[in-house]
Amino acid sequence: MILGMSIALYTQIHVVISLIAIVAGIAVLFGMLTSRLFPILTAIFLTFTVLTSVTGFFFPNSTITPGIVIGILSMAVLILAIIARYAKHMEGVWRGTYVISSCIALYFNVFVLFAQLFAKVPELKAIAPTQASPAFGLTQGLILILFIAVTFRATKKFLVN
Repeated sequence: MILGMSIALYTQIHVVISLIAIVAGIAVLFGMLTSRLFPILTAIFLTFTVLTSVTGFFFPNSTITPGIVIGILSMAVLILAIIARYAKHMEGVWRGTYVISSCIALYFNVFVLFAQLFAKVPELKAIAPTQASPAFGLTQGLILILFIAVTFRATKKFLVN
């Protein structure tokens, strides 16, 4: 039991929160690429991404897992994104800080999504039975390259306008 819920129910809630964060984050990223702010979607993205990390910390673990490490790193970049967006109003260097930290937070969510897909979807697990499998590494490598490129472009585009 976690917070009075079965682990299965808690996991479902965590997954829904994570998917909301990812969808909102993709929309916010699109806004950055087109020099538009989406204030409501930004608030949803940041809030649900914080909730994703926080709810992830409540899963029973006897050791520090890669998910916990990513959750901690995500919280660090989320703090930067929230300060840059709401306390510093994206003025000066805080504009770039907001874009980069938001993109990193979204990347962490997508990284974990694909890790979970490879772990839970039988067809993907057959291709990559462990996270040491070449197909898993290649997929995560391509996602990283995509996010680096998109973050660079979003930063360049969002800083100009």
